[in-house]
Amino acid sequence: MAMTRIRVALLPSAVCIAGTDPTLKIKDQQTGEIATDRETGASLYTVTVMLMEDGRAEVLKITVPETGLAAGLKPGAMVRPVELFATPWARIFNGQLSDGVAYRAARLELVTMEAAQ
Repeated sequence: MAMTRIRVALLPSAVCIAGTDPTLKIKDQQTGEIATDRETGASLYTVTVMLMEDGRAEVLKITVPETGLAAGLKPGAMVRPVELFATPWARIFNGQLSDGVAYRAARLELVTMEAAQ
């Protein structure tokens, strides 16, 4: 079954702030296998980002290839997700339905204070 990928467009007024350091994404917890990009083979990382837009705030966990992580990315840095996509998912685990949205970006760019205004 093909997964639906939805391009996410952020308003120009949106502010994104990194909430965590990039964390290596593990594909298989039992073997410790690292998740990699299917096309490039780059290791995948997860960064928690606070998105503030139109008086609302959301926490997004965004998966980014190692090649898309900006130098100097750290908690509290303003970032801009580039080529951000959302993929809805659902699965049954131990008889319970789990669902959510996975976010993936080609890269996270650091935003300077001047560029944010």
